Amino acid sequence: MKIALFRLPRPVIPPLPFDTALAASLAVLSGLALLAPSQLPETLSFTLRSLLNILPFLLFSILVAATARATGADSLIARAFQGRTSVMIASAAMLGALSPFCSCGVIPLVAALLAMGVPLSAVMAFWLASPVMDPSMFVLTIGVMGLPFALGKTLAAMGIGLLGGLVVHLLQRSGLFTDPLRAGAGNGGCAGNQVRSPSQVVWKFWPDPERRNRFLGESYRNAAFLGKWLLLAFLLESLMLAYIPADLVVRLVGTDSWLSLASATLIGVPAYLNGYAALPLVGGLVQQGMAPGAAMAFLVAGGITSVPAAIAVFALARLPVFLVYVALALVGSLTAGLLYGLVT
Repeated sequence: MKIALFRLPRPVIPPLPFDTALAASLAVLSGLALLAPSQLPETLSFTLRSLLNILPFLLFSILVAATARATGADSLIARAFQGRTSVMIASAAMLGALSPFCSCGVIPLVAALLAMGVPLSAVMAFWLASPVMDPSMFVLTIGVMGLPFALGKTLAAMGIGLLGGLVVHLLQRSGLFTDPLRAGAGNGGCAGNQVRSPSQVVWKFWPDPERRNRFLGESYRNAAFLGKWLLLAFLLESLMLAYIPADLVVRLVGTDSWLSLASATLIGVPAYLNGYAALPLVGGLVQQGMAPGAAMAFLVAGGITSVPAAIAVFALARLPVFLVYVALALVGSLTAGLLYGLVT
């Protein structure tokens, strides 16, 4: 006689976000254990201290992003693309620097805007400003670099957005960029829906089960994303502080001269890992003698022209638009570094 056994349902556990960042962190720790075991305890101690120091800022940034998603406040971005072109450019640059969209959400949003006939000038303003700063990045920048640097980077994002929008507007008046999208580029995606059908903002979202689940899911995704990149960043920062001579940093980017700013801007293109990973790394370089203006140029240039962002822009836009995007990013970053170096 068979006896049916009562089985409890298995708990639903989110999958471990094991990807490139976590694999790289594991590779760093494994490499230290094999090649430099004496450095391993110091690296682990440094990483733990750094994570604990930034934890309050990290938690706050996660709550800000999750609340924007749960309330539908991210749909307010659609209002930036209405009215006169000059107003659209200014609004797009400002909201691009403040929007909570992640890098994967910006691309379908841009495709949707272009497909709907929104002027490329306004879209370019948003496109350039968005990778540089967002609410989470602003809070984390305060924790790592201080409030003046966070405000300067936000103003740099808005300024580059304005510059890009105005330049593209002038080029369009000359008859250029009549068809900016590549053939077959879509206009879909979750972010694009925010423009086509902007939803109503519900600030008291907690009683709604769907919005509450959205808040919890977004919190988990943001915590996993930020946590894995910050872990890798602090591991690399500990190695940088241990093995990179401070005098080398000072010689390369230790002043706010044109040469240092240009070096930081160009180095930021291939060396940039991730906005959240680069932040503490640059903080460590500043402690070793990197000039504030060079740090600003590196972070701004790297954010706009990082390999993932550049590949996404290249895949979506035609080659002339992509080249103008890169040129505006480099010129704007160099200008931002120069101005920040003058006022600090």
